[in-house]
Amino acid sequence: MFDTLLVANRGEIACRVMRTARAMGLRCVAVYSEADRDALHVQMADVAVCIGAAAPGDSYLRGDRIIQAALDTGAGAIHPGYGFLSENPDFVRDVEAAGLVFVGPTEDAIRKMGLKDAAKRLMAEAGVPVVPGYMGEDQDPDHLRAEADQVGYPVLIKAVAGGGGKGMRLVEDPSEFPDALERAKAEARGAFGNDAVLIEKFIQRPRHIEVQVFGDGTRAVHLFERDCSLQRRHQKVIEEAPAPGMTPEMRAAMGDAAVRAAEAIGYRGVGTVEFIVDGANGLRPDGFWFMEMNTRLQVEHPVTEEICGVDLVEWQLRVALGESLPCKQEDLTITGHAFEARLYAEDVPAGFLPATGHLAELTFPTGVRAETGVRAGDDISPHYDPMIAKLVVHGPSRAVALQKLARGLRQTRVAGTVTNLAFLGALAEHDGFAAGEVDTGLIGRELEALTAMPEVAPRHWAEAALGALGLSEARGWEVGFALWTHVPRGVVLRHGEVEQTVKVTVTSDTAASVAVGDAQVDCTRSAAGWQFDGVPGGGVFVGAGAVTVFADFGLRFDVIDPLAKAAEGAGDGAMLAPMPGRVVSVHVKVGQQVKAGDRLAVLEAMKMEHTLTAQADGTVAEVLVSEGDQVAAGAALVVMEEA
Repeated sequence: MFDTLLVANRGEIACRVMRTARAMGLRCVAVYSEADRDALHVQMADVAVCIGAAAPGDSYLRGDRIIQAALDTGAGAIHPGYGFLSENPDFVRDVEAAGLVFVGPTEDAIRKMGLKDAAKRLMAEAGVPVVPGYMGEDQDPDHLRAEADQVGYPVLIKAVAGGGGKGMRLVEDPSEFPDALERAKAEARGAFGNDAVLIEKFIQRPRHIEVQVFGDGTRAVHLFERDCSLQRRHQKVIEEAPAPGMTPEMRAAMGDAAVRAAEAIGYRGVGTVEFIVDGANGLRPDGFWFMEMNTRLQVEHPVTEEICGVDLVEWQLRVALGESLPCKQEDLTITGHAFEARLYAEDVPAGFLPATGHLAELTFPTGVRAETGVRAGDDISPHYDPMIAKLVVHGPSRAVALQKLARGLRQTRVAGTVTNLAFLGALAEHDGFAAGEVDTGLIGRELEALTAMPEVAPRHWAEAALGALGLSEARGWEVGFALWTHVPRGVVLRHGEVEQTVKVTVTSDTAASVAVGDAQVDCTRSAAGWQFDGVPGGGVFVGAGAVTVFADFGLRFDVIDPLAKAAEGAGDGAMLAPMPGRVVSVHVKVGQQVKAGDRLAVLEAMKMEHTLTAQADGTVAEVLVSEGDQVAAGAALVVMEEA
């Protein structure tokens, strides 16, 4: 038994675990890095302990410091959340050796499922279908390439200790294999300390369907499936439960396979068995294969909670306290449908690059379950995953739940950093997704439409101009006066690549006329707020040098000072860092001739590697960084002279 729980994590999952733990009467201990000193999870805890510097290797990956914090604060158990040390069997061993309870599976279960190649062999022995591929120990590049040739292209290179899309590369042509292997191994080595990979046949129209399982060390049950097929770069974007198009026969077959997998390793606690499914000709019981098992609480667990009416964290804690399975398989049923959308700070037009920034505004609508670890006023750190929140909805049917998701995304307000909110909204309103036509290639096929910039109407410019001039909240003195006429006031705004001067003429404290190019926008104010040509405004957030109009998921307008325009970038021909990060490698030298698309450098940011390539043919004029350098967003890395 224990009455105090230490949560060995940060962000939304630390907050999520603490909410349930405190509802169960447990005292909660938080750990935090120096960068997270003022974080929400620290504020929520009864006690908080600093365990090191910002880098995960100096804090959240320091198992010894976490265990000592538990002992010093009287915690009897440690909940790992997800990521960091959650699937590290050595950490489990050390936790239990210190006389503490690990809220999760045993060291042995994690070891058996921790390496994808060994896990697949174990699952094949347990009668669980596995994807064709190579899972051997010979990691010689020539041998791996030969195995890929034998499996047949396209293939996936996957880190055996991987997860979250890290250490994974899709290879469609044999000529691409050597470079893809090098990059996958490097990323795996940096993320997991293990660069071993496996080769797996790539299913052409795949769906990613996973089954939630829960065990007490002897018996296990499944809590049905989740469809996680909406992915980009092998990372999940929107998840749902149950899976569209699922048949009773397929659900029974997948559920039975997942339970066999869990019971084969004496699984204790909550876990997820992930399957790759051939969606080319509908779902069928012989068309799914085991990919991996996540021996932890999954990021998308809320959608299962919503359709089953359970609290999986409560179940984890009850089993950790010595109870057996909370229910039998026949007690579990599906009610309605649920979706989860992952809101990230990332620059979608720039290729979904992770972003940092200050969350000047962050509000969520009623009717949406928002799982978050940040608040308005917090900063998105370059040291950790840039997730802002998970937005979860539930409805009596898939159609109703999807409508709630689309509406909830439109009513979410974020200002101060770029996000993927508009991209999520486009997905939620996509006709094919609404029809249940989902597979892991949907985003890639529809990327242009899903990332299209919204049309900015004159009324949006007008609302931004009122905000920039401090006129959103009328106070009665804004009406400019000159002999015979009102005085127009101008402001220079920029949205994307478009910059223009907008002229505002206030005629009373409830009316204004705004000139946007050749268009004239009539603005009137009532108790409900401003209207622009009869259309209600979305509201604005005015920050330093920018105005966000809350329309079409948030439209940012930079306010330009024409007399003091700062120089932008580092001059023509400079390759700039798209985000803060560490230079993994530099692949060119001064005087080298390069072609468009050639690799210049590799930058690691927020646990992912990003390859920076030449935009045109040219000659390298300057190399301004070296391997291992830490760089800020916008820093010049390589300067090119065009051919």
